[in-house]
Amino acid sequence: MKTSRRGAGLLLGLSSALTLSLLGASPASASTSTWTLEAQGQEICVRGGFSWTYALAPVSGSWSTSIRTGIRNLPGDKSTDLGRFVIPPGTNERDPVDGSLPVNGYVFMSLGLAPLGEYTAEIYATDGERTETDQLKIVYKEECEW
Repeated sequence: MKTSRRGAGLLLGLSSALTLSLLGASPASASTSTWTLEAQGQEICVRGGFSWTYALAPVSGSWSTSIRTGIRNLPGDKSTDLGRFVIPPGTNERDPVDGSLPVNGYVFMSLGLAPLGEYTAEIYATDGERTETDQLKIVYKEECEW
């Protein structure tokens, strides 16, 4: 009889622990981040040789962990991402009047020599769990119109 009660007690305790842990874990494990990288539609012009430049990497929505931005697939000899820009936890929403989005993220790059033409690089933003990307058109020309 003692074995039967002990087994029933263990079974009841185990099922209670599992139920409580599942109930407790569900809200805590749900993601509170609802952010979006909004860097699409950008184009930069580079005149011939080496150039230091940047592009916008705004993030909209809300997030509870830092978001890092960067750029990859750069054209040209010795082109490089000049480091990660970190957007601290927070929110960023469009202006309800004009729809503009405050810029809260950037990517900085050094572009090396490349033949004249159009290239596509990739801007990215990551919170460590999710990564979003947008394309950046880089045009090498003899002269750029500002």
